[in-house]
Amino acid sequence: MAEPNPPHSLYTIPDFQFAGGVRKKINIAYRSINPTSTKGTVLILTCYGGHINTTLTFTTGALKDYHVVVVAMIGNGESSSPSNDPDFPKDYSLRYEDCINAQYALLTRHLGVERLETVVGFSMGGQQAYYWAVMHGVGATPFVKRAVVICSSAKTSGHNYAFLEGPVSALRASGDYYGGRYRENGVKPLGGLRAFGRAYAAWLTSAEWFRLELWRVLGAGSLHEWLEMEVRSSEEWDAEDLIVLARMWQKGDVGAVGGGGDWKAALGKVEAKVLVMPCVSDQYFLAAEGEREVECLKNGRYEPIASVWGHMAGGGACEEDTRFMDERIGRFLSEE
Repeated sequence: MAEPNPPHSLYTIPDFQFAGGVRKKINIAYRSINPTSTKGTVLILTCYGGHINTTLTFTTGALKDYHVVVVAMIGNGESSSPSNDPDFPKDYSLRYEDCINAQYALLTRHLGVERLETVVGFSMGGQQAYYWAVMHGVGATPFVKRAVVICSSAKTSGHNYAFLEGPVSALRASGDYYGGRYRENGVKPLGGLRAFGRAYAAWLTSAEWFRLELWRVLGAGSLHEWLEMEVRSSEEWDAEDLIVLARMWQKGDVGAVGGGGDWKAALGKVEAKVLVMPCVSDQYFLAAEGEREVECLKNGRYEPIASVWGHMAGGGACEEDTRFMDERIGRFLSEE
């Protein structure tokens, strides 16, 4: 019998150049599924709070016949991160282009991939998918043929930036964070992590979700019980991993890698087909932003998720929403 959650593999890049200037060895964690497929390769990217084995939503549906490579973004605790690399850059200079450059090296140098059928990403994974489209989805024969962007954006909005400041500030203000020196003091900053989780939780869904008490669908008997579930989930993370990812998220802007600094111009150069699927009730990646982004794309398609599950709709929390996304992704991939 196959393992339910088989271990991931590591690819080492001995001399990786970070956008911030640091050059060092890094490890990229990945999992290769159905590698003998002749249908083509699909790349799936992790989100904030996601790991490889929690990022498999479409691998048994629309993507089941493809060679699927699931990659952990740098900083998530599986690939090189503050929690597993004492020499990781300490100035929060990690950027999305670092993740894409490392992923490209994994695919081309190690796995021998010559072209991607599609890149799929949710949330921070969706921002990576946009970066992939801008960096490798241009020209007459782009390396990336398609991109699927779920509950995400090409540029982090000011509102989104401000939202992230709340939970990050709660974490950093905690006494057991010790100004970032918690490892030196031999402690895990559980107080800070719990504060982070409680500050983050209200943004995950929507006001209507709370009115309908849909936390019960997730097995919680009360709102307090659901909040505790979210808090406990935050306790599993390393504090600096959470912060370094949040700082990269806040700096998200495809204009940094194309369009001369203009995110709209950067999207306008993309030749790859892009399926944009925001959730109409997402509180931090607004559906209207996705609609504006599609207007900038040559080959963009707008397929909003009509759900009260907010941001969590794109992460597979609601079966109905997941079926909708899977069907739309399957249809998108079937078109030439």
